[in-house]
Amino acid sequence: MPKIIVDNLMLRITTVIALLFITTSLLAQNVQQKLPEKTRILFLLDGSASMLAKWGQETRMDVAKSLLSNLVDSLKVNPKLELALRAYGHLYSKGAQNCKDTKLEVGFAQKNHAQIIKELQLISPKGTTPIAYSLEQAANDFPAGSSRNIVIIITDGIESCDGDPCAVSLALQKKGVFLRPFVIGLGIDKDYTKEFRCLGDFFDAKDLNTFQVALQKAIKTSLEKTTATVELLDVKNKPTETNVNVSFVNSVTKISAFDFVHYLDTQGKPDTVILEAVIPYDVVANTIPPVVKRNYRLHPGIHNTIQLATPQGTIAINQRNASTYTQGVRVLISKGNRLIHTQDINTSQKYLTGDYDIEVLTLPSRKFKVSVQQSQQEQITLPAPGLLNIYNNAAGFGSLYEINDDGSQQWIKDLDNKESKSTIAIQPGNYKIVFRVEKAPGSKYTTVKNFTIKEGLSTTVRLFD
Repeated sequence: MPKIIVDNLMLRITTVIALLFITTSLLAQNVQQKLPEKTRILFLLDGSASMLAKWGQETRMDVAKSLLSNLVDSLKVNPKLELALRAYGHLYSKGAQNCKDTKLEVGFAQKNHAQIIKELQLISPKGTTPIAYSLEQAANDFPAGSSRNIVIIITDGIESCDGDPCAVSLALQKKGVFLRPFVIGLGIDKDYTKEFRCLGDFFDAKDLNTFQVALQKAIKTSLEKTTATVELLDVKNKPTETNVNVSFVNSVTKISAFDFVHYLDTQGKPDTVILEAVIPYDVVANTIPPVVKRNYRLHPGIHNTIQLATPQGTIAINQRNASTYTQGVRVLISKGNRLIHTQDINTSQKYLTGDYDIEVLTLPSRKFKVSVQQSQQEQITLPAPGLLNIYNNAAGFGSLYEINDDGSQQWIKDLDNKESKSTIAIQPGNYKIVFRVEKAPGSKYTTVKNFTIKEGLSTTVRLFD
């Protein structure tokens, strides 16, 4: 085959392989975490007898019907939104004290706005307030499939059926049935508002205007696109830190809602992520130790910039010829002596700037104080251990001690009393063994052996020559 044809063939093969590699790489880099496109909002309306109470010139129920009807009508233009209506306390009289008085009046569907408005007008306040049971039933109202599930509760009273709405709400949030509910209280006594704040995001509507504002805020938070940038600040408060795992943890359920590895583009700017504004977050930079901004609320419908102070430097732990010794390193914050990490020997690890106590779990352990500086590496180099070979003629009891420079001694470990020979990897230094044979008739038969361990060398100690 002519060389030119072979060269062209090889070029084509190489091009095809390159294209396949690029295509595979791009497929592997598709967006992995994103919010569902569809949103479903369930209105859970209080139809208990207390909703007949006057609110200005109208009853609370009349105001709720009017504002909800206008809101539902205005939402017809959103093709990615489905609505549903459930009511409670509207089917049986208050005297019946029916604690299962709840019904899904209109289920989720496209273009059901007119039906919801019609059913709203037919609801007549009558009975009691089974909020917990109604929430449990509402869990079945949301169809299967990917969607953002929202509950907006409109009520003027607290639970009256011995249920625990807060516990039910939390359990369903943890299961992912719906996001954090919105609770709009109509003329709620201030002594009871605490009972609603654990149920969901509570809005205290004192009159028609504040009720309307609360509804609009709930809808805005539920529907408008919300973005955020996380800036990881260095010691000069500049957003130069990156490649850190960042978690947005639901402050209520304690379940992580969104995780990503922080990224800076070629211009040194962090990228933008789309987030769920309904949820309160603990924003966690998973540095060592972690940096947390607790109970953070995103401003819905706008871009949010979240700053976390994460100045970092590096601690490198090295040991010459460490293959003979594999124990790790305990890293503690000097202030408070709190353990934050265990690092392997012969590795480097980033830490927040500050003072640390390093305990190397060699035998015996070695302790160091390290001050981590911004973008600097602090290095600890350990000598290679020596090998201690211990021979004894009979089983017995004994201990190994290190002799310090000032002549004092420190217990290191007890010896295995059943082995006639043992080998121990041990740091260079001066030591002694104190040993007594098990069958010896007294303590006066205790033997003491002093010896020195040198780096990388073997030392043999015979307890009985």
